[in-house]
Amino acid sequence: MTFSRISFATFLIATAAACMPAAAQLAPKTGAVVTTPHVRAELVAHAPQGVAPGAPVWVGLQITHQPEWHTYWKNAGDSGLPTELKWTLPAGVSTGEIAWPVPKKIPVGTLANYGYENTVLLPVPLEVSTLYKPDVALTGGSPAMDIKLQASWLVCRKECIPEEGEFTLSLPTRGSTALNKAAFDTAQAAQPQPLGAPGTIAVEGQQLKVRLEGLPAAVRGKTLEFFPETPEVIRTAAVSGKDWTQAWDGATWTATMPLADQRSESPTAMPVVVALAEADRQAGQPVAWRAEAPVSGTWPAATAAPRAAEVSPALQAALAANAAQAAPAAAAQAQPAGTFIVALLGALLGGLLLNLMPCVFPILAIKVLGFARQAGNASAHRKAGLAYTGGVMLSFLALGGAMLALRAAGAQLGWGFQLQSPGVVAALAALFTLLGLNLAGVFEFGRAAPQSVCSAQAKHPLANDFLSGVLAVVIASPCTAPFMGASLGFAIGLPAAQALLLFAALGLGLALPYLVAGFVPAVARLLPKPGPWMHTLRRLLAFPMFATVAWLVWVLGQQSGIDGAGTLLALLVCLAAVVWALTLTGRTRVVIATVMIAFTAVLAGTIGRNIVQVPEPTAKLASAAPNDGERWQPWSAQRVSDMAAAGRPVFIDFTAAWCVTCQYNKKSTLADAEVLADFDTKQVAMLRADWTRRDPAITAALTALGRSGVPVYVLQAPGKAPVVLTEILSKDEVRAALAAL
Repeated sequence: MTFSRISFATFLIATAAACMPAAAQLAPKTGAVVTTPHVRAELVAHAPQGVAPGAPVWVGLQITHQPEWHTYWKNAGDSGLPTELKWTLPAGVSTGEIAWPVPKKIPVGTLANYGYENTVLLPVPLEVSTLYKPDVALTGGSPAMDIKLQASWLVCRKECIPEEGEFTLSLPTRGSTALNKAAFDTAQAAQPQPLGAPGTIAVEGQQLKVRLEGLPAAVRGKTLEFFPETPEVIRTAAVSGKDWTQAWDGATWTATMPLADQRSESPTAMPVVVALAEADRQAGQPVAWRAEAPVSGTWPAATAAPRAAEVSPALQAALAANAAQAAPAAAAQAQPAGTFIVALLGALLGGLLLNLMPCVFPILAIKVLGFARQAGNASAHRKAGLAYTGGVMLSFLALGGAMLALRAAGAQLGWGFQLQSPGVVAALAALFTLLGLNLAGVFEFGRAAPQSVCSAQAKHPLANDFLSGVLAVVIASPCTAPFMGASLGFAIGLPAAQALLLFAALGLGLALPYLVAGFVPAVARLLPKPGPWMHTLRRLLAFPMFATVAWLVWVLGQQSGIDGAGTLLALLVCLAAVVWALTLTGRTRVVIATVMIAFTAVLAGTIGRNIVQVPEPTAKLASAAPNDGERWQPWSAQRVSDMAAAGRPVFIDFTAAWCVTCQYNKKSTLADAEVLADFDTKQVAMLRADWTRRDPAITAALTALGRSGVPVYVLQAPGKAPVVLTEILSKDEVRAALAAL
């Protein structure tokens, strides 16, 4: 699906409280309309004999779509979500199921959906029992039934927008409400009629063979459209040729269609609908028929995978954020001098320890090589140390300042937010690919770059040291949580000046080993003298760079799916080919480099959008814990509240694919058999909050816990304060916390 940045439209709810006097033909009160930029949704009713026990009463949501936009049927097809209706009715009144009109097949790229365009009414029957007692309306003293509806729908074009609305309707109980008769008659005419015979469905290999009998004589010989009510069984987009065939054998309609490549259901019976093509439909005649056919044969092994949804996780997160009960942010207050000094020392120590994290190892490799090249040159060591320190500290201040400014403006961000962007991850992968190729000797900047750039590097070598400090911060910042989780959360609540001092202390701690090495000759003397060994070391250091690229590709795969990771790998190969072509000489360089650059540009334009595509949220959870089965469930504020109401404790793992510590804790402590057994014994619900992509609801929850980054582990029992465990999780700590429940 095409990725698009989408903002929620503001719902404009038009209400009118006037009611017409009671008469033979009464219209319900208006005030039941929700208008968005994409649809006009209205709650309508039809009671031809008035509202009375046993009388037919219909209500429904009528959706009028803007051109090219659509909503979905009960089986949305390859992507999308059906419209949901939740009713609030008086005592003695209940609803039936939605009487779904026949949908249309809507192609979307290589996929296909089932849904509605233009105007559609989703009718629902009301059952009025003898227990119902109508209220007397305030206007005119006429009895009326008050109906409330909370509806949610997904409206899509190429992009999709989840929308919702609350509707109210005061339905007169005396006389008939015929104002919407035509709309309900149209919806009724679009209902599939039941077939007298159930038909049969047989599974044969990777195909489904359908056989229906009892169809009217008027439709025999005509092409029918097929709509299974069971989702994710057939390949929806297949419509003709060898993939999908249909035929008539006298009064029997048969069809052969392929099973879905990634099927999640293996039903023993399938309700199906067949419909005339729109060109063959005649007014006043049935247009569709429904049967519930038993399924024979053996289903092949299901290979369930997330559906190719059009829904943006960022949008769904925004909906979740509206329901999240995050504590309001406290006003920034200056801390006492003693407390603040302790926080500064903690930040400095955290920065020092950060040098031991795998995230920083590629930068460590670059700096070691740089010191070796400058062996014996004390002045160069000092300047390099200062330039590197300046790059580190200024970058920490810039990132910290940006995060504080954006949060002050209302943005839900946390520390490490830059790696929540697939574009940033892809750019870093390209940068480390170039560094690795350079260290491996594939190219020299002097041969691949213009002479002016090379001379600028020679005149300003300190720029390289400064930029390596900037790169260290960009890569290292997601790894700060094991040492800085509490301190960074503390910094968010400080005045800007104090908060920035904490970020500066963290940067100084990260740069301190190299700064000391630059000013203490004894450290430099520990390095061997320059020689042939440097060429071997240089090529060896290329492999940490390529390992970092592999990690970044994996991170992108968690954010944008397998297509995004594959696209990035293809573009990185093209990048390597372009770099190699630029190392050639003469006319060969011009020809080959031009061809490679053009090919790379075309490839990027064709499939580059996959890098920033948004997979369905369930894909993120499945990839985060592929071997956990049903043990881990996706986190939401509502789910935590439901568990608390049920008296069940919960364990929440706030994690991200780009967080190395998160992955280590997940594979070691949280996968330990004894720890999992303790979770089962205590009947603890295990929830995973995946922060790989930006998620305002998760950010709000972290802020309420006084944290601004991951990992964070929370054990919460009903009636007790949440227990926040340490970032570097141990088995003994988790088991002790569970034992205390």
